[in-house]
Amino acid sequence: MGGAGDDGDKVPVGNDKSTASAMEVVSSSSSSPAPAPSVLKSVLLSYAYVSVWITLSFSVIVYNKYILDPKMYNWPFPVSLTMIHMAFCASLAVVLVRVLRVVAVPASPPMTPSLYAASVVPIGALYALSLWFSNSAYIYLSVSFIQMLKALMPVAVYSLAVAFRTDSFRRASMLNMLGISAGVAVAAYGEARFDAFGVLLQLAAVAAEATRLVLIQILLTSKGMSLNPITSLYYIAPCCLVFLTVPWYFVELPRLRAAAAVAVRPNVFVFGTNSLCAFALNLAVFLLVGKTSALTMNVAGVVKDWLLIAFSWTVIKDIVTPVNLVGYGIAFLGVAYYNHAKLQGLKAKEVERTAASMAAAKGGDAEAGARLLPEKDAGDQKN
Repeated sequence: MGGAGDDGDKVPVGNDKSTASAMEVVSSSSSSPAPAPSVLKSVLLSYAYVSVWITLSFSVIVYNKYILDPKMYNWPFPVSLTMIHMAFCASLAVVLVRVLRVVAVPASPPMTPSLYAASVVPIGALYALSLWFSNSAYIYLSVSFIQMLKALMPVAVYSLAVAFRTDSFRRASMLNMLGISAGVAVAAYGEARFDAFGVLLQLAAVAAEATRLVLIQILLTSKGMSLNPITSLYYIAPCCLVFLTVPWYFVELPRLRAAAAVAVRPNVFVFGTNSLCAFALNLAVFLLVGKTSALTMNVAGVVKDWLLIAFSWTVIKDIVTPVNLVGYGIAFLGVAYYNHAKLQGLKAKEVERTAASMAAAKGGDAEAGARLLPEKDAGDQKN
């Protein structure tokens, strides 16, 4: 779900600021020095958050495939499945926010009706399209090939960011995007069970999700609003549910009535546990991004994709050709370089912020010294 979690309580491993603070405490307190933070504990916790997120994301994808695939559970109603997820997640989000008050809604700026209509409604509509198309693709394509197509997400996000002018055009970045696209094209060429309609659905899902991510930055982040996965569900899931009723009414309701006539009904346990996994995944995103970073989740996503491809190949017995693997290998290298470039950019920004804060501190010291000089001169004249 959209919304990056709060990084305010994050303690990065090897943070220079935390090390400096610890040294100051030790020098100012001779009786009981503060214990140094455990680097090993931080690393283990980071791996635990990554493992939980990969496990839940893996489970939701495989579970959805199991429910929707005609050869498995055979419930070919992706809109209905998505609506069940949204209704379940919205209900739990309301309980967590309004009843248990685990997470507070953003107060600055407040969520007014005009802000909701201008920002949340378009994002909810795009999220509905993304979920509808991506879940529908599982009916036609293998899990492994869907993961390969999802490698196009950085391409779509960067292209839209340049189009909406939230990012600048860079030749190196565009060449990187072209390399990823070429790798996915090779993987598609080698797909044994290529289905044009399924590919179209997945590409539409990627386009809708990329647009949603860019609009989150334009419509919400630019206004100073930060939504974590729980508050995102609280605001967006009901809106998404409303938009999903349109394709559900016209596309799936007649088929559901025909299925009910032959006593085909959803299993409460299967759909209940599936919805619970979907909600738990959003909480895992909150933990992973909040305690590490969004970049960590991107890197972990690459690991998850390889695990899903291996699982699809060995357990589900989907056909994965050598051309598939070569193509996805090319795309993988492009995505890895993309993540590396993002990391270097974040480090450069951190260095700039540190230099700016140090310059501001030196400027403040110089200003204080300048104020003291006239006072000293006045004192000397009196003497």
